[in-house]
Amino acid sequence: MTEPTAEPVVRHFRLGLLWPLRLLTATGALGPQQRPWQVLRDLGEASPWREVEHDLEVEGSVFQERHYNEFVTFLPYVQQLLYGEGRAQHSDSADAGPAMRVFRRRDIVRLRVAAREGDTPVTLDVVHVHLYFFFDIDVVIFNVEVAGGDLSLSEVQELMYRIGRAYPSGWDEHGRALHSLAVAELLGRDGSVLARTDAHEREAFMAHVSRHRAPRIASHWAWLLQPLASAYSEQPGALRYRQIEYHRMPLTAYLALDDPLALTRQDFVRLGLVTGAGPRDAEREGAGNALPYGNPHLDDFERRYCYDRFWSASGAAPWTRYLCSGHALVVVGDARSAYFTDRERGVLAQFRHQHFLLFLIAHFQKASLLMFSERLVEALKRLHVADPASVRRFKRAIRASFEGFLRFTHRYWFHDIAEQAQTRALFRMSTAHLGTDALYAEVKERTADMNGYLEADSLRRQANTVVRLTVVTIFGLIGTITTGFLGMNLLAEAESPLSERLLYFGLVFAVSTGLTMYTMVKSKRLSDFLDAVSDERLSAWNKLAALAAVWRRSTD
Repeated sequence: MTEPTAEPVVRHFRLGLLWPLRLLTATGALGPQQRPWQVLRDLGEASPWREVEHDLEVEGSVFQERHYNEFVTFLPYVQQLLYGEGRAQHSDSADAGPAMRVFRRRDIVRLRVAAREGDTPVTLDVVHVHLYFFFDIDVVIFNVEVAGGDLSLSEVQELMYRIGRAYPSGWDEHGRALHSLAVAELLGRDGSVLARTDAHEREAFMAHVSRHRAPRIASHWAWLLQPLASAYSEQPGALRYRQIEYHRMPLTAYLALDDPLALTRQDFVRLGLVTGAGPRDAEREGAGNALPYGNPHLDDFERRYCYDRFWSASGAAPWTRYLCSGHALVVVGDARSAYFTDRERGVLAQFRHQHFLLFLIAHFQKASLLMFSERLVEALKRLHVADPASVRRFKRAIRASFEGFLRFTHRYWFHDIAEQAQTRALFRMSTAHLGTDALYAEVKERTADMNGYLEADSLRRQANTVVRLTVVTIFGLIGTITTGFLGMNLLAEAESPLSERLLYFGLVFAVSTGLTMYTMVKSKRLSDFLDAVSDERLSAWNKLAALAAVWRRSTD
C-alpha cells in the first residue's frame, strides 16, 4: 500500500485582514465634520490609537528601502492619495495633507487561535493593527496583519477560512459557531488575554438581531475597534460604525513553502477561493475528486483567478503564483528562494506594501460606492412628501450625496494605479472580481436620476412662479393703461392738504395691494382663463365659462 504523501508545511505565513466599515455619528452620517480622525486624535490618552506620522518615521530612521519602493510603484495621483505632500501633511486643511490618514495601536502583540473545538491553539504574532481614514468619505478600513511559521497547509487553509468573520453565520446542534474560530484571544505584551471571541454565545447574537435587525459584532473585534463603537451599541462615543459589506473580511495572505510544486490543484483552489481545508489524502491517493466545487465551475480557475507570470523555474523567485478572487489576494512561493522571502526588496516586501495597498484601494472604492448607495436609500426612507421640512431635508441630502459623489470621482476613482505590469494586473483582477465598474455605473445613474429629479422640480417651481407673475403683470397692465389714459388729474387734489393726499394714497395703495394679492391667489385659474381666451377654437360662451370658473368652488 502506498504511503500517504506528507502534507506541505508553510514555513512563513502572513495574513492581513481588511474590514471596510461605514462611519457614523450618534445622529447619523458625519456630514460636514469630514474629519473623523480628528475626533480620534483629540481623545489623547483615552484612546489606544496613534496617528502614523511619516515625517517622524523618516527622522527616526524607520523609513526604509521597501517604503521607497512602495512609493515609486504608484502613479503620481495615487501617491497624492496615499502620502500627501511631505511635511505639509501635518496641516488639517483639506488640500495640505494626504487624503488617507493612518492610525495604529501597539498594545496587541499576539493572537491565539484554534480553528475547531479540540484543536491545539496556535499563537500568531500581531505585526500591526491599523485604521485607514479617507478625507471626505465616511468609510474607515480596519486592518490587522498577523504572522506565523511552520504550520501545515491544512491549518493555514482553515485559518484563512475562519479568522476573518465579523460574527458567526450560525451554530450547529451542539451550539458551536459555524465557520468561525473556536478560540480567538488577543494577547497583550505581558501575555494576558485582553479580549476573546464570544461567537459561541448564540442567544446574545440572536437577541441582538431580533432587537436591532442588525448583526452583533463579535466581542474581540468590537473591543479591538474601541473607542469606535457599533451603531447599535449602548457604548457612548462620537465615532460609530456600521457594517457595509459581507461579514467575511477580505484578506491578503503570503505562504512560503519548501516546495510549491507539491501543492495540488485542489490546494490552489482552496487557497484562492478561501474555502477551508479539504480531504488531502483522497486526491493524492486517487480516491476521488476533492475539489470544493464541481468541475464545470472550476474549469477556468487558472484563467480567472491565477496570475502565473512567475510560475516557472526561472527568475529571481521561481514557482511564484498569485491568486486573486476579489475577496482574497494570495501569493504562494518557494521558502528556499532568497528573493521570495526578502523583507526589503523581495516578494515579501512587495506583497506587504505595494500589493496590500492596491488591494486596499480596490476595496475602499467598492465600500465608498456602497456607502453612496446607502445614502440615497436612507434619504428616500426619510422622505415624507406631505411634510415641507422633510422635503427640504431630502433635497439637501440628495444634493450633498451628488456633490460627495463628484468629489469621490475626481479624487478616488481611477482604473490604473501603476504602470508596473504586475501591480497593474493584480489591481485590475481585484476590481474585476469586485465588480466596481458596474457598481460605479449603477450608483452614478441613481445619483444622476435623483439630482435630475431635483432640477426638474426646481424648474417646475420656477415655471409656476413665472406663470403667476405673468398673470399679475397682465391684469396689472390693465390698471396701468387705464390710469395712464386718464392721467393723474382725475382727482384734482394737487393743492389739497397733505393729510388728504396721504389718505388718497393710502386708499389707492390698499386697493392695489389687495387686488394684486387676490390676483396672485387666483393666478392659476386666471392663467387657465387667459389660455381659453387665446384659443380661437373656443366659442365666446366657453370663454365666459372659463371666466366664471375663476370664482367657482373647487371640488378637488
